[in-house]
Amino acid sequence: MKIINLDHISLNPLLPEVKDAMITAINTEYGNPSSMHSLGEKAAQELEAARETVAELIGAVPREVVFTSGGTESINHAIKGAVLANSDKGKHIVTSNIEHNAVIKSLKRLKSMGYNVTSVPVDQYGRVNPDDIASSITDETVLVSIMHSNNEIGTIQPIEEIGKITRQKKVLFHTDAVDSVGIVPINVSKLGVDLLSFASNPFYGPTGVGGLYIRRGTKMYPLLDGGVQENNRRAGTENLIGIIGMKAAAKIAISDMEKRIAHYKKLKEKIKSDIPNYIDEYVINGHPEYSLPNLFSVSIKYIEGESILLMLDDENIAVSTRSACATGSLRTSHVLISIGTSYADAQGTLVLTFGLENTEEDITTFLTALKGVVKTLRDMSPLYKKEHGNGIKS
Repeated sequence: MKIINLDHISLNPLLPEVKDAMITAINTEYGNPSSMHSLGEKAAQELEAARETVAELIGAVPREVVFTSGGTESINHAIKGAVLANSDKGKHIVTSNIEHNAVIKSLKRLKSMGYNVTSVPVDQYGRVNPDDIASSITDETVLVSIMHSNNEIGTIQPIEEIGKITRQKKVLFHTDAVDSVGIVPINVSKLGVDLLSFASNPFYGPTGVGGLYIRRGTKMYPLLDGGVQENNRRAGTENLIGIIGMKAAAKIAISDMEKRIAHYKKLKEKIKSDIPNYIDEYVINGHPEYSLPNLFSVSIKYIEGESILLMLDDENIAVSTRSACATGSLRTSHVLISIGTSYADAQGTLVLTFGLENTEEDITTFLTALKGVVKTLRDMSPLYKKEHGNGIKS
């Protein structure tokens, strides 16, 4: 039976073209890109060709792109590398209340080393007010780190406006764009960021491969000590096979982005318009305009998201309740609480992320299954019975 995957933010399958590029690379005799013999030179040429394509995807100069093992390393390198290299200026960092765990835990590590962190609030849609960023910056501020898009509610931040503020105040600006690059157009110059973290798998590249944009002239402390790879900015032999796969995925993302966005928007609009015909008492999360086209977040009252997820899985439908990086945590989503969602409603949240293979029929199948699941769970829910008396409305 067909499995309907509505959890692409957790893991995208490799595109056939990406898989073919990687298999060809595996079967090709490459050396170490740092070696000076002919095999090494051949590998170095492939590495730089990939760097050019990936740089084009984000509007950067190739030399500004550093290859990493994925989004988490890119975020850690950006935050810790920038702060440690510029600690002579101060020990203050500005961020938001809804960042990814890789940002939160990097900042927690720095706080244990004596750094101070100001976390600004967001509105009911999950958007930061640039004025709050401006008022939080002090003479001691060394870095501002605000995510480009949120991985739980899809809201896209006013990065360009914040970039103007940080440039004016001469403070480094990092954005976690892991869930944006390859999904929506990104241009680092237009955004005004100094550092941008991204990964390959959101745009159908391999896992375990990512990148960090470092604007020319930005002083950075290397996260890894060792060799001179990546222009002395990231030690360790590059994952050439994975990077070649990332190049193939980036090339397709560049050419197909408009078509992909139109496809995602069509699916998102269908679920938003049709869901009232299947269930009641729910809240759609995220900004109605500034949002990822491929992500839909909904909080369904009186029931738990994990129960919905498991029952939908029995119907061969895969969804998520929050970031895959937070799976296994019993804590309520800090993102949902930050936008004013009650603890009870936050527990009933589903996150759907669409892929290229999803169809409008998939959305109808999902909503039909969801209707039955919600009825079953609300019939068992003491919270629902307390509010409504005799179970779910027919």
